[in-house]
Amino acid sequence: MYRQSFPSRNSVCQTHWCQLLLLAVLAMVGCGASNATNSRLGENSAGPHGFRYKIVTTCGMVTDIVRQVAGEHAEVIGLMGEGVDPHLYKPTRDDVQQLMQADIIFYSGLMLEGRMSDTFAKVARGGKPVYAVTERIDEAYLLEPPELAGHWDPHVWMDVSAWSQCVSLVATALVEFDPTHSEDYTRNAEEYRSELKQLHQYVQQVIASIPEPQRVLVTAHDAFGYFSRAYGIEVRAPQGISTESEPSVEDVNRLVDFIVSQKIRAIFVESSVNPKSIEAVIEGAASRGHEISVGGELFSDAMGASGTYEGTYIGMLDHNSTTIARALGGNVPEGGFQNTRGESPSP
Repeated sequence: MYRQSFPSRNSVCQTHWCQLLLLAVLAMVGCGASNATNSRLGENSAGPHGFRYKIVTTCGMVTDIVRQVAGEHAEVIGLMGEGVDPHLYKPTRDDVQQLMQADIIFYSGLMLEGRMSDTFAKVARGGKPVYAVTERIDEAYLLEPPELAGHWDPHVWMDVSAWSQCVSLVATALVEFDPTHSEDYTRNAEEYRSELKQLHQYVQQVIASIPEPQRVLVTAHDAFGYFSRAYGIEVRAPQGISTESEPSVEDVNRLVDFIVSQKIRAIFVESSVNPKSIEAVIEGAASRGHEISVGGELFSDAMGASGTYEGTYIGMLDHNSTTIARALGGNVPEGGFQNTRGESPSP
């Protein structure tokens, strides 16, 4: 005969207190887990794992386009801030930790972040998705300057139409990583590329307004090759594409000869490059009786301060093209592209 046994009153109490204690512990753990999860959650923005996932990027130009496409669904952390030269940048211990903790990583590529190559390779070997945003640009489009000995010029963002192609790669990568929000990524990319198309037309317009004899851009280092080709302006610089080597005396003198012979009146410094080479050019021209003014500061390898208009990719290119055109005698709308966004640029 089966006999059901019943626990004693003491054992019931012990069991009851154990259950209460267990519930209390679970509640504490649950609160901690909930707080940890909620710290990564945005309203209606859960990613593929139920929380806002983490994207780590390198230079500001990459960071900005990734933020535009990812929208609310990801936390985007840029490693390189205002005024940082990516050619010379070495990852810190904190950078490596951020990369290891990232869910997905984007960098520019074409050896721009050359000193980070080993770190990217190590992270990728661990199975983490790592993308160079320039990797799908047709090689036939890329510039291959003699000084780089077989490497491409990495400054693709200086041509807005080319950088717009990188937006598409970011969208494709995010759709693959987080298909739940594929419509959002696709829509964000399309809207952003539409705005970049307008920006490209604006830059073409204002640079073309510079009188042809004055359409020469002299900057600290040769980061404007794609800008030159896309917008029809000659570019000269005392320093090469990479900032790792200093310009020689011969380089400076050669540029001074050109400036004096062409009667160029304005040259430009760069926010992320030491201005001493430009100062040497100004002094060299002055010694020959030719005065040059600084037409303004341009953003080449880094954008402006975070939270400012110039701290966005659109603001960076608007600032550069507007500053160049004004200093060289072009016809520039008051307020530049910023005040004409959404309008159709004049032909």
